[in-house]
Amino acid sequence: MADSLRDQLLKSGLVKKLRDEARPSERPVRPARSENKGRPPASRPGQGKSGQKKRSDEMDLARAYGLRDRAEREQKALEKKQAEQRAREKAERKQKLAALLADKALNKPDAEIPRHFPHADKIRRIYCTAEQLAEVNTGTLAVVQYRGRYLLVSRDVGLKAGEISPEVLILLCDPNAPPEDDVPDDLVW
Repeated sequence: MADSLRDQLLKSGLVKKLRDEARPSERPVRPARSENKGRPPASRPGQGKSGQKKRSDEMDLARAYGLRDRAEREQKALEKKQAEQRAREKAERKQKLAALLADKALNKPDAEIPRHFPHADKIRRIYCTAEQLAEVNTGTLAVVQYRGRYLLVSRDVGLKAGEISPEVLILLCDPNAPPEDDVPDDLVW
């Protein structure tokens, strides 16, 4: 039958010619390294005569990373120093409160009357005697929180504790304040 196209091309000699044309007939000869002595190295695209642009970019990038790391270390050191300062101040406040409140609590173990007050979004209570309840309501006694307990103290001690650390002064009634109505305005008819 008929020869395949490949066979026909081989017979005609065209395939051989195409193969020879695809191969480069002469390759440029690179000079040996010994012949290149004394000449500056060939520059690559994007580089200066001596290749300094690439090195400069690498040095700039390394320097930028170094500066960033240094700034991060300084920031962490500053935050650590501030945290230590806050911890020292807190410890000093605790010591001052301990010295102030030592033997100044007026809580009595036989107290049976609860005095309710709001603290930390909850209604809390402290037990007092009838005289203490009247004194708390008139502002003669104050309620402070110390080491997780509520303590009854005199007004002066309560004010001093509030100066040291405002969050410990929980209840101090103002004797000159007008009485509050417990009924909200929207429920009045």
